[in-house]
Amino acid sequence: MSKYDFESIIDRRNSNSVKWHVADNELPMWIADMDFATAPEILTALQKKITLGTFGYEEPDDNYFDAIIAWFKQRHHVNIQSEWLNFVTGVIPALSSVVRRLSHIGDNVVVMTPVYDIFFHSIENNGRHVLESPLKYDTDTNHYEIDWHNLETQLAEPLSTLLILCNPHNPVGKTWSQKTLSRLLLLCRKHGVTVVSDEIHGDVVLGEPSYQSLLSLPVEQLHNAVVIFSPSKAFNVAALHAASVVVPDKSLRETVMRGINNDELAEPNLVALEGSMAAYQKGEKWLDALIEQLQYNRHQVEIFLHDHLPQLKFASENATYLLWLDVSAVTENSSDLVKHLRKTTGLVLSAGNIYRGNGEKFVRINIACPRQLLSDGLMRLSRGIKTYANVKQ
Repeated sequence: MSKYDFESIIDRRNSNSVKWHVADNELPMWIADMDFATAPEILTALQKKITLGTFGYEEPDDNYFDAIIAWFKQRHHVNIQSEWLNFVTGVIPALSSVVRRLSHIGDNVVVMTPVYDIFFHSIENNGRHVLESPLKYDTDTNHYEIDWHNLETQLAEPLSTLLILCNPHNPVGKTWSQKTLSRLLLLCRKHGVTVVSDEIHGDVVLGEPSYQSLLSLPVEQLHNAVVIFSPSKAFNVAALHAASVVVPDKSLRETVMRGINNDELAEPNLVALEGSMAAYQKGEKWLDALIEQLQYNRHQVEIFLHDHLPQLKFASENATYLLWLDVSAVTENSSDLVKHLRKTTGLVLSAGNIYRGNGEKFVRINIACPRQLLSDGLMRLSRGIKTYANVKQ
């Protein structure tokens, strides 16, 4: 039995929570934050920081970077050199900055869809074009693979300058192998395309295959690589606004950092450094316990679908706490289904169409919550699916 508490329900209503800004009868299982308290070791570090009572400007020192380097070496067998590393205030702000700095208005940015919808905002809000390379979906295995022919066609377009990689891939929960990452980098280099890898979910992988960072590849392959990650997903500390951008190539790093500094993204808030260091230095046992809990929750969903909703297919692989469910036997309009679920049961899910690709046939559900909430959510899902089927007959 874990010494950590993953069963207590924390009342997050009226707390400025984006996730829980819902009606009293609604249960939100959509946005990617957890309904578990973060590691006690992190809370202790934050409380100690606040007791200082003085809140001036801050900057990361060697202790911060050493904590990240040690974590990646111990946890993921990846060697990061300190000069590659820089603090940023978030993965998406850094991603948007990189898009502005490494491409031009009107350029193509390639993404493999369905993929995290905020990528599209970072691209399109900055005057660039999204160029989709849809992942191939196998309806027999309910898994996705890269369509290499299509991907190379998109990368070869004259205006294609960037590829944004989601590693592990949200929402389909896929961990990319080293072999795949190496092939991807070489293909991008062939066509003069820089790879920007969002690895925010890297520490939330439930068993094998394990997370492979782009940084696990030989350094000579990383000349066209930018990697961004954060402790926010694994430790439920998104509001710390702390992340890291890693650029092994010196010339590329200088270009990226000019953009980061120009956009004022390198200044930590009061608790960003302490919270991040506590996660990386003292949070591993809590994270291991969390992963056990998520594995349990995932298994409960699989059992429930098998017993009560066999028309829904489990299309997630083993990464993230966000499950990707194939609802094509019920509808090919997931947006309509999600609206029905919320209206009739109060269950709030993410409609798959916002992730583009073939997402209109899927919904995404967040299972990072105590068992009582998970059970409630599954029962609501069952009721909603059944009434939806009746309405559509």
